[in-house]
Amino acid sequence: MQSDSNILQVDKLSKYFGGLGAVSNCSLKIKKGSITGIIGPNGSGKTTLFNLIAGNLKPSDGSVLFNGNNITGIPSYELFSKGLLRTFQIAHEFTNLTVLENLMMVPGNQSGELLMNALLKPKIVNEEEKIIKQKALEVIKFLNLTHLEKELAGNLSGGQKKLLELGRTMMVDAKLVLLDEVGAGVNRTLLKDIGSAILRLNKEKGYTFCMIEHDMDFINRLCDPVIVMAEGSVLFEGTSDEVKNNEQVIESYLGRGSKIKKEAD
Repeated sequence: MQSDSNILQVDKLSKYFGGLGAVSNCSLKIKKGSITGIIGPNGSGKTTLFNLIAGNLKPSDGSVLFNGNNITGIPSYELFSKGLLRTFQIAHEFTNLTVLENLMMVPGNQSGELLMNALLKPKIVNEEEKIIKQKALEVIKFLNLTHLEKELAGNLSGGQKKLLELGRTMMVDAKLVLLDEVGAGVNRTLLKDIGSAILRLNKEKGYTFCMIEHDMDFINRLCDPVIVMAEGSVLFEGTSDEVKNNEQVIESYLGRGSKIKKEAD
């Protein structure tokens, strides 16, 4: 039974590709209202774990509980409607739509998606669109993207696209957001803005985040606890300081006697 304080519980989760175990007997818990970091060497199973939790892959074994409900193997589009969302290392935007239009595309089951509603119930469709547009404008303001409201998403920088992805999670009732290397390829100024937005969403709107990240400065600023993965399973969990000083973690990353670098490769 999942504790009320845990929004997510992963129990003995495994995923095999042929004879290779990308995730192996992995168990962890994510507390409601936390910002949890997941770090580990390349190939340690971090992204595969996210894909299993978010319904992009079906596990070979084990279970995933979200808000006390078994969601093991449920596809991502169903989890999206339940408030479990993920972003990707490479942003997935609609390049030929504006920032505003990208955000307005997010809410599902819009009346205007049905041709008969568009033809026979235009007033309902228009009213709904006004509400969605207002919410999108509020999200744009929250993320300090007002100057880019009418810009095509394909023209945005890497960091701006990451902010837009974060904004898309705000267009629905997100409860848990999985961030896959939100800092990858982002300059330091925009990374600071992204970090501030994550902290505000956590503090002001109660979002729970779990993020895969290599930038230890970013992890130190945002995350408590930090989970370290190695060889498809959890190696260690603790504060960022505990992680940096743990000999097992140091050896897993870089070899015995080394120190964890600011960006762990």
